[in-house]
Amino acid sequence: MTALALDIGATKFAAGAVDPDFTLRGVRQVPVGSGDPWAVCRELLLDVAGDNEVTAVGIGSAGPVDVPAGVLRPLNLPRWRDGFAIVDHVRELFPRAVVRFAIDGACLVLAEHRVGGLRGVDNGLALTVSSGVGGGVIADGRVLMGRTGNGGHFGHIVVPGDDTPCACGGSGCVEAVAGGMSAVRWARARGWAGSSGVDLAADARRGEPVATAALHRAGTALGQAICSAAALLDVDRVVISGGFAHSGPALWDPLRAAVARHAGLEFLDGLTVELSELDGGATLVGAGVLAVEAAAEL
Repeated sequence: MTALALDIGATKFAAGAVDPDFTLRGVRQVPVGSGDPWAVCRELLLDVAGDNEVTAVGIGSAGPVDVPAGVLRPLNLPRWRDGFAIVDHVRELFPRAVVRFAIDGACLVLAEHRVGGLRGVDNGLALTVSSGVGGGVIADGRVLMGRTGNGGHFGHIVVPGDDTPCACGGSGCVEAVAGGMSAVRWARARGWAGSSGVDLAADARRGEPVATAALHRAGTALGQAICSAAALLDVDRVVISGGFAHSGPALWDPLRAAVARHAGLEFLDGLTVELSELDGGATLVGAGVLAVEAAAEL
C-alpha cells in the first residue's frame, strides 16, 4: 500500500512516496521541458510507485487551478494554460487510488502547519519566494481554499505605486516585483550583467549597486504585501521558503523594515516573519500530506 505525492511546478516536476509521518521516499524530479507535461508526470509517478499498490495520490500544482473540476491552468506551462484534467488522468493511471488536488500554496501551508514553522499556529501565512511568488493561508486551523481552490494566491497582491506588467495579465503584482525572475529582469534593464537570482544575491553581498537596489525593491514589496495580507487575515506568523528567499540581508533588511513601517495596527504587534525550515520541497511535502490524510479516511 503506497501513497504518492506529485508537485507540478513552474520549473520542475517532482514525485515521491509518502510515509504516514509525511516523510518522503524515493523522490525524483525533472526540469520542465518543451514536451508533453503529462507524459513526464506519468513516468515520474509510475517510477516512484514501482510494483506497489497505490492507495492515494496528492497533487500540488502551480496555479491557477480549478479544484472542484480537478483541472489545472498553470501560467508557466503554456501547453496546459487552457486547462488539463489532472485528477482524471491520475485516476486513470491508478484506478484504485483516492486522489486529492490543491494549488501549490495550499500544499505549502499544509506542510508548514503539519511539520514546519506553522506547527501549533492556527492563523498563519506560508510564502514561497523563488522564480515567482506564491502562498497559502491557515485560518482558524484550516487551510483557506476559496471558491475554486485558489485561496491565498499571495503573488497577485498589488504592490502600492507599481505598475510592472505581470504574467497574470494584471500589473503591479508582488510576483512581478519580488519574484526572482522579475528582479533579475529589472536589474538587467538597468545595466546589471548577471543572469540569475543567485547571481543577484551574490553581487548584492559584494555591494554592487544595481543588484542591491533590485533586492531592496523586492524586499520592500514583500514586506508591504505581507502587512496587507496579515491585516486582512489577522495572522500572527509568516514563514517564507524558496530559493530567492535565501538572498540574505539585502532582501530581508528592507522586508523587515517594510513590515515594521506598515504593521501599525495593535493586533499586528506580535507578527513574526521567519525563513522556513522546510526549504527545498515543501510543496511536495504538502502534496504528501494530502495523500496520507486522504488514505487515512479510507
